[in-house]
Amino acid sequence: MFTGLIEDVGEVSRMRSNKSSAVLEINTRLPPRSIAVGASIAVNGACLTVVKKNARALAFEISPETLKRTSLETLRPGSLVNLERSMRWHDRIGGHLVTGHVDGLATVRAIEQKGDFSFFTFGVTEELALFMVAKGSVAVDGISLTVNSCGARQFSVAVIPFTLKHTNLRARRLGDKVNIETDLIGKYVHKFVTLKRMAPVPKRRG
Repeated sequence: MFTGLIEDVGEVSRMRSNKSSAVLEINTRLPPRSIAVGASIAVNGACLTVVKKNARALAFEISPETLKRTSLETLRPGSLVNLERSMRWHDRIGGHLVTGHVDGLATVRAIEQKGDFSFFTFGVTEELALFMVAKGSVAVDGISLTVNSCGARQFSVAVIPFTLKHTNLRARRLGDKVNIETDLIGKYVHKFVTLKRMAPVPKRRG
């Protein structure tokens, strides 16, 4: 489990792919002593397992399912990635509950500067848009953000200067693909309401 508060922006040093999987190596400033082999790290919002490490880099194996559902397959040496270690149970949840299980992809449609704030508009599928509500939470490449506005196939967020500087959003351009995880609580509520509507009405006796 994660909070969506990015701890470091790492740089991809190597991306080795075959037909169905990949090995990803990332240079990072995260303290190596705090990360064990086997630990979970959110990489652009996707929960990955550390398989190797040294003083300045982490290595991950990426499964076919993760490659299929995320934008990680587009990474190249030099790509910037958001990194967050898994939360501890006694940590404060500064963002919102993020599982690291990516729901789908979004496309950067617009980037507009308004004063000190950067407004990003993302295009999404109707299925993802179902879980977007104004002032609700969404994880974009693992970053906990507040939905500013939303429609049938898009949503926008307002990014403060600190977040822009300390995440890979500063390197995003029009047309880029980003990983999206919608709000966990919203997904459960939506499923409960949907199942309740589909449930047969019990016949009255007497």
